Amino acid sequence: MRFDQLDLSDDVLDALDDMLFDECTPIQEQAIPKIFEGRDLIAVAQTGTGKTAAYLLPVIDMLADKPEAPDAVSCIVMAPTRELAQQIDRQLEGFSYYLPISSCAIYGGTDGKEFARQQNGLKKGADVVIATPGRLIAHLQLGGIDLSKVEYFILDEADRMLDMGFFDDIMQIVNHTPDTRQTLMFSATMPPKIQQLAKAILKDPAEIKIAVSRPTEKITQSAVVCYEPQKTPVLRHLFATKASRRVIIFASSKLKVKDLAKELRRGRLKVGEMHSDLDQDRREEVMLDFRAGKIDILVATDILARGIDIDDIAMVVNYDVPREAEDYVHRIGRTARAGAGGEAVTLISPKEQSWFGHLEDFLGYEVTKLELPAELGETPSYNPRRSERKSPRKGGGKPASSGRNRNDRRRSKPSHKPIAKDKPQAETPAEVAPAPSSSSSSDNTPAKKRRYNRRRKSSKNSSNSASSPSNPAPEA
Repeated sequence: MRFDQLDLSDDVLDALDDMLFDECTPIQEQAIPKIFEGRDLIAVAQTGTGKTAAYLLPVIDMLADKPEAPDAVSCIVMAPTRELAQQIDRQLEGFSYYLPISSCAIYGGTDGKEFARQQNGLKKGADVVIATPGRLIAHLQLGGIDLSKVEYFILDEADRMLDMGFFDDIMQIVNHTPDTRQTLMFSATMPPKIQQLAKAILKDPAEIKIAVSRPTEKITQSAVVCYEPQKTPVLRHLFATKASRRVIIFASSKLKVKDLAKELRRGRLKVGEMHSDLDQDRREEVMLDFRAGKIDILVATDILARGIDIDDIAMVVNYDVPREAEDYVHRIGRTARAGAGGEAVTLISPKEQSWFGHLEDFLGYEVTKLELPAELGETPSYNPRRSERKSPRKGGGKPASSGRNRNDRRRSKPSHKPIAKDKPQAETPAEVAPAPSSSSSSDNTPAKKRRYNRRRKSSKNSSNSASSPSNPAPEA
């Protein structure tokens, strides 16, 4: 569908035409009519599908037709990070170019002068306020800000905000707005916390769900199966054989980002790091250096996976396998932008094989596994389904090959039953030795009787030669 087939004003359509936007994305096609109807909305769609335009276009169009509320805020857009708030603000400037819409971006990491500018903008009453939860709460606590005339309350990347612990802040902000507001929630996933938030702040919402899209074919995906200590040497091998400049490496935690960046700098590589411990000035400095080529390799947490547009990334490396398919798509989507190609390599340790197997199920194909040179050492085989079968069970169950002797296992029997957990059946009884059961409190099972009889016989005969097998045969 084309934008001119929607009920958008000529001023908005002119701005879209100037920005060379003609065709709607699926989320825009479905969401814009619902918003014009005045319905509350919950929309599930991944970042990069055009969610920002899906809510900004109809909202600014409706605001332009209403008389301006003096010294009051008409619309609040909540975003999890400063980077995303800035990006939304820039897009708003483009969409409202021909409309009398005022906006104010509110986020942390600024000096006192910028804080005062934000406070002044809030008190004068901008039409649209784009804010991170923590900084808006800080302004509200100082007083003098009127949110009682808010007509539209929008949450962008709601799941990310809840992951960052903003649930209470969001509810506090909601309590400053009127019940008559129209509330729009956009999220990439629908975990229980999102459902709880939606139930608390939405009224009879329309629901839209856009499936997570697959990565573009212009991204050459591959993976390396290795042991955890081999990952850094594998990185150096990738730098030597694929790309050593314009590279982004994603790691699972800020601690790992710091350690990995330090290790790579020891190899005299020009490395920068990006994580939540950096203040905003330092983040901007790192990004400017990376764009300017002063930094060749950027090691980052998922803070860089969304809301950052850099067109010439040669390679993205997942140092750790992401748990969610959407995170994988966002990470590797940093490359192959603006019509260019790019590489995406994921390093898979043995404990991460089952996670990557789930990603391959989502993708619908097996990602090519790269061979490593012999000098990097022996690598594990790739069998994600076997990895799932051998994972320890909840509740204290131990694999049969734990190395503890028979009497130790008996003495340490847990006093509670383990949580039941479904697990795939082994293909053959001999393929995986069963873990000793800890879920029964009875000592009268056949296996225990046999062990008891063997111990009595061993004690009676004073024999020192008797020994139990380390892996008992499966019971019938």
